[in-house]
Amino acid sequence: ANRKEVKQEDFEEAIEKSVAGLQRKSRILSEDERKKVAYHETGHALTAFMTKGAQPVSKISIIPRGLGALGYTLQYPTEDRFLMSESELLGNIDTLLGGRAAEELVFGEISTGAGNDISRASDLVRRMIMEFGMSERYRNITLPSTTAQGLGGAREYSDAAQEYIDTETARIVNSRYAGVLERLTKNRETLEIITSKLLEKESLEGTEFQTLAQNVVIA
Repeated sequence: ANRKEVKQEDFEEAIEKSVAGLQRKSRILSEDERKKVAYHETGHALTAFMTKGAQPVSKISIIPRGLGALGYTLQYPTEDRFLMSESELLGNIDTLLGGRAAEELVFGEISTGAGNDISRASDLVRRMIMEFGMSERYRNITLPSTTAQGLGGAREYSDAAQEYIDTETARIVNSRYAGVLERLTKNRETLEIITSKLLEKESLEGTEFQTLAQNVVIA
């Protein structure tokens, strides 16, 4: 853009482009959709702020990007990480569920906007059970995935184990969701304050978000 030096915002835009895709300002949302996206993203961010083990929020935006992202919440670890604890994995799951929980709290219903979040949360819970040995019944035991054996390959565990995986995945996701919804309900006022500011500015940097979220009740 006829500049000879690279500025900090250039690095930030490059990161956001890599994570969320190109800005799509030509994608015009209805006012109702825009509000839902704002509450959804604030739900993610506020849940992360309240949840032990979740990565800190660096930016929230309701500017559409990429092919499908109507908004996004960026989180960066404070240091390079090669291992994740059980509490950190659960923190990530809670954060993924925060968007849908905020929608339900505010609008009394859920939308298709959380489809990818729910899929990722469910997959992460299954990995905790099958790969990481983090379930009550199969603690310290891994259950090989059928995908490693190709299409049509027989799985290496019983129907009873599969039923447990499905049932336990649903139990954990539903339990975590209920907890997230309860915490957001207790902090409805803060949710409204942050969402209002996000609708006004379209994006919030992490420091501004943290200032707005400083009065949350974490319990």
